[in-house]
Formats: sequence, structure tokens, C-alpha cells
Amino acid sequence: MWALRSLLLLRSAAGRSMSQTPARRQRPPKDPLRHLRTREKRGPSWEPGGPNTVYLQVVAAGGRDAGAAVYVFSEYNRYLFNCGEGIQRLMQEHKLKVARLDNIFLTRMHWCNVGGLCGMILTLKETGLPNCVLSGPPQLEKYLEAIKIFSGPLKGIDLAVRPHSAPEYKDETMTVFQIPIHSEQRCDAPQPSQSPEGSSAGQSPDSGSTESKQHPQPVTLSTRTGVSQKPGGRDPSLVVAFICKLHLKKGNFLVLKAKELGLPVGTAAIAPIIAAVKDGKSVTYEGREVLPEEICTPPDPGLAFVVVECPDKGFIQPICENAAFRRYQGEADAPVALVVHMAPECVLADGRYQQWMERFGPDTQHLILNENCTSVHNVRSHKIQTQLNLIHPDIFPLLTSGRPQEEGSSAVPGVRGECLLKDSVITCNSDEFIAEALELPNFQESVQEYQKTMHDGPAPAEKRSEYPEVIFLGTGSAVPMKIRNVSSTLVNISSDKSLLLDCGEGTFGQLCRHYGEEVDRVLGTLAAVFVSHLHADHHTGLLNILLQRERALVSAAPECSAICASLGKPFHPLLVVAPTQLTAWLQQYHNQCQPVLHHVSMIPAKCLRKGAEVSSSKTERLISSLLGKCELEEFQTCLVRHCKHAFGCALVHKSGWKVVYSGDTMPCEALVQMGKDATLLIHEATLEDGLEEEAEEKTHSTTSQAIGVGMRMNAGFIMLNHFSQRYAKIPLFSAHFNEKVGIAFDHMKVRFTDFPTVPKLTAPLKALFAGDIEEMEERRGKRELRLVRAALLSRQQAEGPEDRVPQQKRASARESQSPQSKKVRAM
Repeated sequence: MWALRSLLLLRSAAGRSMSQTPARRQRPPKDPLRHLRTREKRGPSWEPGGPNTVYLQVVAAGGRDAGAAVYVFSEYNRYLFNCGEGIQRLMQEHKLKVARLDNIFLTRMHWCNVGGLCGMILTLKETGLPNCVLSGPPQLEKYLEAIKIFSGPLKGIDLAVRPHSAPEYKDETMTVFQIPIHSEQRCDAPQPSQSPEGSSAGQSPDSGSTESKQHPQPVTLSTRTGVSQKPGGRDPSLVVAFICKLHLKKGNFLVLKAKELGLPVGTAAIAPIIAAVKDGKSVTYEGREVLPEEICTPPDPGLAFVVVECPDKGFIQPICENAAFRRYQGEADAPVALVVHMAPECVLADGRYQQWMERFGPDTQHLILNENCTSVHNVRSHKIQTQLNLIHPDIFPLLTSGRPQEEGSSAVPGVRGECLLKDSVITCNSDEFIAEALELPNFQESVQEYQKTMHDGPAPAEKRSEYPEVIFLGTGSAVPMKIRNVSSTLVNISSDKSLLLDCGEGTFGQLCRHYGEEVDRVLGTLAAVFVSHLHADHHTGLLNILLQRERALVSAAPECSAICASLGKPFHPLLVVAPTQLTAWLQQYHNQCQPVLHHVSMIPAKCLRKGAEVSSSKTERLISSLLGKCELEEFQTCLVRHCKHAFGCALVHKSGWKVVYSGDTMPCEALVQMGKDATLLIHEATLEDGLEEEAEEKTHSTTSQAIGVGMRMNAGFIMLNHFSQRYAKIPLFSAHFNEKVGIAFDHMKVRFTDFPTVPKLTAPLKALFAGDIEEMEERRGKRELRLVRAALLSRQQAEGPEDRVPQQKRASARESQSPQSKKVRAM
């Protein structure tokens, strides 16, 4: 944690670990928008007086799995600098208030900076936040238009775009100046538009006007001149830095000193005196002049901090020569307390960049965020996996923390970024996680009993087959949370062939935590991705998979990458089976942000339905390639009962096994027919039994409904996933659970030979999560009681008063005759 007021201090890395944090008392639910009502009470005519303290917190330290992001907050405002994939999940884990974000600042239009923005905006909309301002490159406005392709109209939240050409932004906490920086390696030629099939679109992206968002400082979208490019198109040669100057903080009024001087402390007359001395003015009271320094501490000068991204060496010279930075170097009116550097090691090792850092002076601290930072993200996920590993080490493998990269040498001392909590650096202590689990009542006994049962049971009839192997990367629904990420399942068909079933935000990060240094090898085996539908929690991780796959195959950034070695495999587009509507989103992102269309060969999901006619010879070739690469006899899809253009799929391997994936759906007869006699059914079970009405309203399935689909399908085994985030650790078990049903967890690894084992894990799982299950059952009991009361009230309202009187007499008569009432009278 960096305190941006008078002095910046980084908390010691020896701070307490997460598991040592004492349990907190349950608090009543708070109004997430209470800060807005407080601001309204202050009124619009505020004067910059400076907040008491401003903190800067590292959300993501720049690692390959999470990118770089910082969160700045005071008692008045909240700011986020960059919003890559997984940032929302990390903020939720760190208890950072997403609903209080005033501003999101983006340094460039690259997926590592904007990959989490889609989900973040949808979450802000759901919390009821009325407005949020996005600052950064001019393509932001087009990006917001593009996400409406799958999010629909963003009604209820006013999103304003403040491009780099806009004047400075000012609020209660600070003034922010945007500094555009153009690389020496500019794109001097217009970049042709492409379609996912590789042909030229022959048309520039839609340049029609969009509805402008209102803001206290209304601006219009503008693009820089001097570079030949499509109007409003992507510009990789532009990054935006931010100089943030805190408002001068007025001094504190010294009450005791004022009393000694006889000032009217405690009366209405003291108010104008306090206001005057805080403004540095002398006052006269009862004929005596009182100087401000006599009864007021000196004002705290407004410090500044800088956030700058230098992606490669092409930006070094423009940064060094930028006049805006020079005004804050050497003898500056506003001393720079901190510079946040989002830069790879090759930039930090460059002599020009080091000299630029030195010019800020010895009192400026430097925070470095890049892939060489060793911070562990998603500690909650590590904790759960470490404890699950005690139950079954193969099905619940330990996660990797990543090997620390060698730090480059720099003449300027800097602090390597780490994910920070408010009071301490996050640590990941596996021994503490294990000790906590072993102290739980009945946990050790249930694990030992399970192990004894497996040891005493009959020997497996067949040798343990290594493939196919199913790895659940994301088993939660709607939004990424600290324990369950959103939908994604990796099917390893063989040692060198795999495919993804859905690809929600953060899928690549999950692969990094699961495979560690082997992640590039896994990306190299990826033959296809199936996207079931266009809800954000099922496809917004696709772009990062595409970009990281290219890096793994051909080492797209050899000069500045922390991991430079490529697999040396030829690059070829990834086969993507998806609703055709996904094409529009990829096209828009390609036009406005980064070239991505050469990564993809699209197969419309509707073309794989039973009996579908395929009119395009190219699509036929792609389908044939899909079957060949994945060694499949058949890849079939069907429409399911969810949103429009939602699909399930069935994979039939040449060796005979069959895996069926439901996507999101209510119980669906078409899925049952397509999946007949499946070896494995992976079916969503968003809600618990008893919530059938809510499930129907949201077009999802309950636990028993999902099991029922599997039974009607005659599936050999059923894995339930896509749980509502209200069941963060474990869902409630249904009475329909049997020896053919298992519950999916993030990073769970299941082979077909594990099917007899998975149901036997139920007892240890119940012991590990006993407290959570008890809490959920208590909530269910209260809900059922409310339903009973509501039904009785409705029945009473439907009956007349004359009907209720005899019933009440009969009820009281029955009560008087009951054994319990007689016992009470006898007592």
C-alpha cells in the first residue's frame, strides 16, 4: 500500500498472511451507493481542499496471468488504472469497492489493458452506479459500441469517454493530466480490414455518430493527425500516460492553541475564523491579530504521481523528450512522490530510460510492474486447491506459483510490484492452509475413511487411462469471483491435441495457474474452441487465448518478453465453433484495437446441427479439418433453451467415447436426444433445488434438473458445473445425487477412470465445507419458511372473515387436545 500524502511507504512483505486474518463479525448489508448520496449532500459547489490520505494499491503486478493494474482511492473518489482480464476478480478478492469507481484510466488499447473492461462495465451497471468516466486512447468510444454487440444496450449507466485530447480532469481528490505518447515506430500505412474468413471487408468500420454521453466536461472524440490511418481505426503507436496532482491539503485547526488565545471555540463565531486561517489569512479578534501559523498547522503541499506505460523501446525517446514530464522533474512546484512504470525489462535496462527516471530526483520512488514481478495472484484459489489436494492429489492437483524471473539491473532503485491488501502484502502459505483444513471437525477422519474404502475396494478392472482428460478451468456463473472463475473447460484429447469448451474472462490466467511454465505447450496443443453463446462470461477470454497462443507458437514479442522462447511450431488460425454473431465482435475489435482476425477460422455452430446444410465449401473444409485435428468421428451441436443462438455440443471420438456439454440451458429435450448414451455429460446446475421458478426465469437448471437430463440421456457419468456465485465454495447437495454424479471445482482434473472415485469424495468435501453448507441450509430453511408464510397469508386473504373463524376455533381445539398442550397445563 502506498500512502500518497507527505511520504510514500510500502508495507513490509513480512506482513500477516491471509489465513491469519481474524474472523470478522457479520455486518448488516450496506448500501453500495451510499457514497453517491454523501456526495450529493456535499453539493456541486465544492472547493478543492484535498483529502486526508490518498492510497495507491497494486491490484495486478504485471504478470502474464493478470497484467498490470493499480487502484487509487481517497475518502472521496476511487480510480482504476487499466482493467485487464481478471482485474474484477482480484478486486473482489481484495475487497476493493467496484461499485465506487468514479474513473477508469487506460494507457493503451491492448487486450492486456482492456480485457476485463467488458465484465467490469456490466458489473457496474448491475450495482446501479449511475455514471463512470473512461479516459485514454480515442478508440475507447468505438470499443464501447463494440461490446454492445453481446451486452445489449447499456441502459442505466452513463458511460462518458474522455479521450487524451480533452482538458485535464479535476475532482475532490486530484487533477489528472493525460499525456499522449507516440512511438517512433509509427504505422504510416492504413491497415486493411479483414473478415474472420480472411477476405477483405472492403469497407471501413462504421463511422456513424454514436450517442454522446453527458459529463461535467463534455468532450468529443478526436484522433491525432499526422499519421495515415483509417478514421477512428486502431493506432498501436499511441499510449497515454497520466500525471495526477493531488490538491493542496489545508492545515489542521489547533483547538487547544485557539482556546489558549481566547478564541470563541465551540461557538458559531469560530467558523469564519477557521475558514480564514486555513486559507492562510490572518484574523483579528477582540483587537488582536492572530496569524494562521499560530492556530493552524502548515498546509500539506499537493504531491503528484505518474502512471506511464512503455511497452517497447520505440516509446523510450518520445517519453524522454516529452515536455509535460520535464515540468515535474528537478525543481518542480509539485514534487513527484511516485512513478508507476508498466514496462518490460528491456526498457528498464535501457540507459535512456534510466536517465529519465533519475531526473525525477532522489525523493521520487519508482514502482515497477511487469512479467518479472513474482506476486501470487488469486490466493483464495490457491488456498482452496491446497485443501482439496489433501482429499485427492490427482483429481485436485496443486497450483503453480510460477518461477521467478531474473530481475534486470537498473541504476535507479525501484520496488517490484506485489498484490497488496490494505494492511499487508499478500502471502501464500500452503502450510497454514493445510493446518487450517486439518483442524476442521471430522475432516481427517472422513479423508482416512475414504482412502480406506478405496484401498479395500475391488481393484480397477482396467489400467488407468491418461486420456481423455477433462480440466475444469472455470465453474462459476455470471461474474468472476475469488474462488470460482467463469465458464471454461479444457478437454485434453491426447498428449498433443486439446480443445476448449467455452472461454470466459480469465481463462488464460487459469491455464497459467494450472500449468505454470507448461502453459505455452498447452496452447500449442489447442486445436479448437467451442463458444456456446455470446454472454460475456462464456467468451470474453477468447481474445487473450488467441494472442497468447500466437506468442507461444512464434514468440510475438522476442525483444521485451520475459519468456522469449517459442515452441517453434508453424502458426495457423485456431478453429472456433461459435454463433455467427461472434464474428461482428471480433471484426470490431480488429478494426479499433488490435489485429486478431488472422488468428481465427470461424465455423458457425448452426452448421454442425444434425441435418444442417452447409452451403460453403470453405466451411465444409474447416469442419473436416476440425474432425481430423481433434480425432473426432462427429462434432454435433444443438440449440438449447437459454438465450437466442445458444448451443450445446457433443463430441464423439474415433475410439468411441462421447462427451456432451450443455452450455447454459434449462432442461432441454434436444440435448437429451443429441447426447444419448454419452460417456460424460457436463451440465450446468446454476441453482439449488427449490429455486425452479428462479431457474426458469433466468433460463438455467437446478441441480436435480441437470441430473434428470443425464438420467434421461443414459449418460455414463454427470459432472455438474456453472454454479451461481452464491455457492462460492460448494453447491448444496441434492437428494438425487448418486454414484453417477460429481461436482466440478476450478482446476479439477477428471479422467474417465476417475468416475467411480468422484462420488466417494462427497463425505470429505462435506467435512471441508461444513460451515458453508450449514449456512446455505439455514438460508434455505428461512426461504422455505417465508414461502409457507406467504402461502398462508395468500390463502387467508382469499377466504372471507366468516370462513376463518371456524378454522381458528378448530385449530385452537386441536391445540388444546394435543399431548404437548396437556403437558404444559399439567406443569
